[in-house]
Amino acid sequence: MRTARTIGLIAVSVFRDSVRDKVLYNLVAFALLMIVASYLIGQLTAGQDVKVIKDLGLAAITLFGLFIAVFIGIGLVSKEVDRRSIYSLLAKPIRRQELIAGKYAGLVLTLAVNVILMSAALYLVLGYMSVTESEALRKAWEAPPTDPALLKAILLIFVELMLVTAIALFFSTFSSPLLAAAFTIGLVVAGQFDADLRSFQAIVHSRFAGELTHALYLVLPNMAIFDVKAQVVHALPVPPGYLAVATAYGLCYIAALLVASMVIFSRREFR
Repeated sequence: MRTARTIGLIAVSVFRDSVRDKVLYNLVAFALLMIVASYLIGQLTAGQDVKVIKDLGLAAITLFGLFIAVFIGIGLVSKEVDRRSIYSLLAKPIRRQELIAGKYAGLVLTLAVNVILMSAALYLVLGYMSVTESEALRKAWEAPPTDPALLKAILLIFVELMLVTAIALFFSTFSSPLLAAAFTIGLVVAGQFDADLRSFQAIVHSRFAGELTHALYLVLPNMAIFDVKAQVVHALPVPPGYLAVATAYGLCYIAALLVASMVIFSRREFR
């Protein structure tokens, strides 16, 4: 009970600090502007405007969510160390594991609020289209503009952002912000091609290279599993079972990263 309360207090504090960050406001404002601008771009594509708006809107939520997750996540621990406030925190009856969990929960809460805001803006743009376009054009759409299936893509985008946050937090526990950002971005990019490593193993002739690619395939996070934007935009089915498996995979990987972060941070010495 005390642990949950401590984590909650830390999470609220992180959320408040993130909300006060001007960089966060700039990112969210620019993301919302991109979503609205997608409407204007969509008007230039005859008959494909809804698809363009959905595609650009979901891409904007992903891209700017990643910026928030990486550039705020890498500073969750290093900021306390640079300010020397880590000593006052550790002097309180707060376990290091609680500090890590609270920091992570606070940034996830920040991401959740921002994803909700950006998703609401996207639905407003699509809703405006659904009432202003002609009946003939509406009949040509594969799916209604405010298709609830968009929420499936948004859910997996949020799980992906939670995973990126956990990666950023993990690297921030033992490296500088610059290195943590480089490691996080590198791992996220590599994770986009994780599935290709499985195919690469079958075509290489070197046993060592094959075993290395297999090991990387098992260790690296499969970020591509969370990308169902194309299916949703083109009104293709995304089975509930797939959503459950992808979400469970992300949560398991997040749990492993948080445990590793807590172990590393609990052994770190501050001078």
